Amino acid sequence: MKAVKIYEAHDKMITLINDNYNVLQSLSAFGISLGFGEKTVEETCFTNRVDTTTFLAVVNMTINGEKNYDLKTLSVGTLLHYLEACHRYYLDYQLPFVRKELSESIYINDKLGKLILQMYDEYAQEIRKHMNYEERMLFPYVRGLMNGQSSTTYDIDTFVKHHDEAEKSLKELKSLIIKYLPSDIHNSNKLTSTLFLIHNNEEWLANHQEVEDSMFVPLVKTMEENLKNERINEAISAFANADAAEEAEVLSDREKEVIVSVVQGMSNKEIGEHLCISVNTVITHRKHIARKLQIHSPAGLTIYAIVNGLVEIDSLKK
Repeated sequence: MKAVKIYEAHDKMITLINDNYNVLQSLSAFGISLGFGEKTVEETCFTNRVDTTTFLAVVNMTINGEKNYDLKTLSVGTLLHYLEACHRYYLDYQLPFVRKELSESIYINDKLGKLILQMYDEYAQEIRKHMNYEERMLFPYVRGLMNGQSSTTYDIDTFVKHHDEAEKSLKELKSLIIKYLPSDIHNSNKLTSTLFLIHNNEEWLANHQEVEDSMFVPLVKTMEENLKNERINEAISAFANADAAEEAEVLSDREKEVIVSVVQGMSNKEIGEHLCISVNTVITHRKHIARKLQIHSPAGLTIYAIVNGLVEIDSLKK
């Protein structure tokens, strides 16, 4: 059994291509141009402004099924660009190309041929609907998360509920062609070639969905959780600041005068005479002060008065 090679940043990009030509599709989706010569994976990714770690994680998983990567090291922006490019490749090129090849390799005027082509068209419509949903709902939502914007009407769990296994329809179509189309059908070589093409598309879709399920969805969940925690921390901070501001303004000017008088050692009667108010009013003010500040002792009020600038520490009696 051949040992699985896990590609690394120092490997040459051409080595990846020679080992598995399916990497060519990944290059295009990541926006990596050909003509990289003898450059390493890291050098090629740097030149094309692609996150090397994310590129290698996708390549190693789709080629070798390797999932030993750290989600925290992956770039959600790189994955988003990759998935969007994959959609364009499949919708704009692969779907119509396979239909053309299929229509040319079967008797489309034959009832069975018509049914096969009809089945492919229904599949194509479903896959377009599926990918268009992602482009309309999921991808803009993720861009919003990247910009610190949350949503009250959509989340990644909602996407997962809509996320079906689209490649199953291709597998069924391939199986029906192999099992039930007549063996004496014209242009059998072209039909065989088309079957290989459908098989490759089936594998491509499975890999595409694996990237979404194993990498993209967990990353987006993490982004949602981080943004949620940030919002909670901001709310706590705002609440604490509001409490601090309220505490600074909670005392009336008369209550502050009462505190200063208490700190200076005056009795309730002396405070009343000093402020020209009754003793009962002084007592009422002191109750309000104790309730608002949760401070009941003269020593505690002295500390509060010093900290909040109501009295100078040097002015206090020794």
